[in-house]
Amino acid sequence: MAKEEPITVKAVVREALPNAMFKVVLENGHEVLAHISGRMRKHYIRITPGDTVTVEMSPYDLTRCRVVYRGERRTDGGGRRTGSRKRRRGPRRR
Repeated sequence: MAKEEPITVKAVVREALPNAMFKVVLENGHEVLAHISGRMRKHYIRITPGDTVTVEMSPYDLTRCRVVYRGERRTDGGGRRTGSRKRRRGPRRR
């Protein structure tokens, strides 16, 4: 029996959960549980609530999905990302 192709859908991250899990809201309004794909973990791609992502869903279980791509991040209008980032403190190295 041939394996069926995954369903690809755009979504918005609503909530970050432990162990790289997220609650995402799909384009059609359904809320599902998502985890990060292995390639995104490998490259340390950060996902925060409010990010637009592309997810893949199995046709067998439509309550879970895998985040495969993170779209453009939200900005505050000035080109800066919203949210906190660690900044280096102390003397500048030469």
